[in-house]
Amino acid sequence: MAKTVELIIDGKSHTFPVVEGSEKELAIDISDLRDKTGYITLDIGYKNTGATKSAITFLDGEQGILHYRGYAIEELAEKSTFLEVAYLLIFGELPTKAEYEKFTTDITKRTLVHEDIKKILDGFPSTSHPMGVLSSLFCAQTAFYPESLNPNRPPDGVYLSIIRSLGKMPTFAAWSYKNAIGHPVNYPDNKLDYCPRFLKMMFALPGQEYEVDPVVADALDKLFILHADHEQNCSTSTVRIVGSSKASIYSAISAGINALWGPLHGGANQEVIIMLENIRKDGGNIDKWIDKAKDKNDPFRLMGFGHRVYKNFDPRAKIIKKAADDVLKKLGVNDPILEIAKKLEEIALKDPYFVERKLYPNVDFYSGIIYRALGIPVDMFTVMFAMGRLPGWIAQWKELRDQGEPIGRPRQVYTGKTKRPFVPIDKR
Repeated sequence: MAKTVELIIDGKSHTFPVVEGSEKELAIDISDLRDKTGYITLDIGYKNTGATKSAITFLDGEQGILHYRGYAIEELAEKSTFLEVAYLLIFGELPTKAEYEKFTTDITKRTLVHEDIKKILDGFPSTSHPMGVLSSLFCAQTAFYPESLNPNRPPDGVYLSIIRSLGKMPTFAAWSYKNAIGHPVNYPDNKLDYCPRFLKMMFALPGQEYEVDPVVADALDKLFILHADHEQNCSTSTVRIVGSSKASIYSAISAGINALWGPLHGGANQEVIIMLENIRKDGGNIDKWIDKAKDKNDPFRLMGFGHRVYKNFDPRAKIIKKAADDVLKKLGVNDPILEIAKKLEEIALKDPYFVERKLYPNVDFYSGIIYRALGIPVDMFTVMFAMGRLPGWIAQWKELRDQGEPIGRPRQVYTGKTKRPFVPIDKR
């Protein structure tokens, strides 16, 4: 017998069905609550509201579990590649060899961008934040590919938009970096794979040879896999709600980039480096800052420790910790900031205060360390996050479209003035 929930309002009973997900998640379906009762629910921040049914990502914060389409993140990070994971997220299954070769070839053919994009880029001063540049360049594709504005595009047209998004995002990201440092842009070297191609666009200097370090490229590939999707977070929900208006994929993902830009979302790894820099400037006394973090009367908090969703060790952090260790060892980086990070991690992993509260280092802590070691400035950290999250955004946009979901339209509880008469200006 199907489960139901009874809601009694003013003595009148109303019944609503219980929906059970494939991983035994339970939800009360209140889709017709307002029609039945005249009431709405109030859930500020949507912390208890499921706005959609999705088959893309499963997350259990209590158990520290993250699955993409049923595959454990640990196994994907160990055995897969970023583009293989992108295919999985977007199309629902791991690709065959033939499907993967076609997918990667199609992406490689679309890495170049229209030369007029450079005119847009040249309009940004070098003081522009790379995320603002990235968002603008990505959204500008609606002008270069106006057919993407058609909400009824056939599957082959949708596929082309997806491929263009994946192919051009690294170019836009690298160019936003070059703009920030006032350097001429590099064009994609299509003899290279996805991550090495991006690294060369980022760091190659005019007239100099640039050889991609495979350890660095592998670490970046893993970071992108770990960031590829994370259920209905702020930016993903933004992509879905913008997409629900039948906006183009470029408009919806540009909105997601802007949502990710906020320091409470994509900027966490940047905050980690700022924290470490402040500790260094203060003399590097880690014990002092550990004590400050324990003091409930002190506003200081350790950035990059604990997670809003995970109440256990962030499964992504376990994976990226090894990548961070490998990168630091391979590059032999001598950076006081990174030394502070390693000591802070060591203390926090053993200190009963942090262990009891499950304040483990999270993926933002280690990703910030890796980006710092690679010489990527903090303003680019969120751009790197956006590159990794792109397949998840695409998958969520495509799923919403395929499911024919209605336009998102949240309700509110009005708390303003009640109706009052208008007073002419000379009598106010």
